Amino acid sequence: QVQLVESGGGSVQAGGSLTLSCAASGLTYNNWCMAWFRQAPGKEREGVATIRKYGSTSYADSAKGRFTISQDNAKNAVYLQMNSLKPEDKAMYWCAEVYCNGGFVRRHNSWGQGTQVTDSS
Repeated sequence: QVQLVESGGGSVQAGGSLTLSCAASGLTYNNWCMAWFRQAPGKEREGVATIRKYGSTSYADSAKGRFTISQDNAKNAVYLQMNSLKPEDKAMYWCAEVYCNGGFVRRHNSWGQGTQVTDSS
């Protein structure tokens, strides 16, 4: 059973930086693909970035140039470095295992508890 624990959220001013962490266990495949999602108040949940265990990354347009997704394969951990934060980045963030086709289709129905990013501006 997959377990995902997100952390690192907090209150940050516009223009600031924050790094989110995701600790994963019970992933379906050894060569996993993971993604970060977010849901802002009043909006639908959306994909932010994906990463393959041994390679490529992809980003939603809203994240390109500002966010960086990375992994620590030894820890089955995934990170999201967020720079130049904007008020619209205020959201709940989750990680999830996804199919390795570059999209945001999740392999599992459940979500972790997520981590909240708030705007302190």
